[in-house]
Amino acid sequence: MTISISPTMLRIESMRQIRNPYTLAFTLGMPVAMYLLFGASMGYGDISAGHGNVKFYVMVSMAAYGTAVAMSSITSLAASEAKQGWGRQLAMTPLSTAGYAATKLVTAVIFAALAMLAVFAAGLATGAETTDVWRWWACAGIILGLGLIFGLYGLGVGLFFNSDTAAALASISMTFFAFFGNVFMPLDGVMLDIARFTPLYGFVALSRWPLTDGTLTTGQTDSLWMVLLNIVVWLVLFAILVAVGVKRSRSRR
Repeated sequence: MTISISPTMLRIESMRQIRNPYTLAFTLGMPVAMYLLFGASMGYGDISAGHGNVKFYVMVSMAAYGTAVAMSSITSLAASEAKQGWGRQLAMTPLSTAGYAATKLVTAVIFAALAMLAVFAAGLATGAETTDVWRWWACAGIILGLGLIFGLYGLGVGLFFNSDTAAALASISMTFFAFFGNVFMPLDGVMLDIARFTPLYGFVALSRWPLTDGTLTTGQTDSLWMVLLNIVVWLVLFAILVAVGVKRSRSRR
């Protein structure tokens, strides 16, 4: 089966998200602002961190956070719209349900990439550095590749809530996970132990891996298997959330 993406719908969806103040604030504005606050404006920004400096460390963290917000918030809208009867509307158009889903996914990926590029551009302009150019590309590839798993989270949230509530909840919950997931600020002790079980921890830790090789700013080191296990476990949990949401939405029809 061929899945066709509608260029017209992709353009409309992109413009819709650009006009959405929540998208601009949480997806594009907040990650850049958090980088400038915790990275570029701090005196410790030029201190060495792994194969670069602290600014680069914070930049990657904020770019990963922005990607997770973009993927979760936009896919949550897609799920809630589908749940509210878009399938009947699509039946009157040449666009298939698979094409609709693919167009929404591409929109989410585009905004995830924009969020990452915005933070990377801010980092490049303010002195974020690493020893090798390939580390920029490696971090970017991990962020965009693994960021797709938060699309599942967004779908799950969208299946349980209406469109406005779903998008807001997806964005706010990502911010909550970031605060308690060692993303916005370095944690230590019991808080760090708790952070290792949160959804963003493994994703952000692996995104920083080309820079840090698993070493945290507190001097502790993460094992690669532990980081990967965190990602796999949350991937499974997000998939279960989607499956339960689909079953729940069908039972209401």
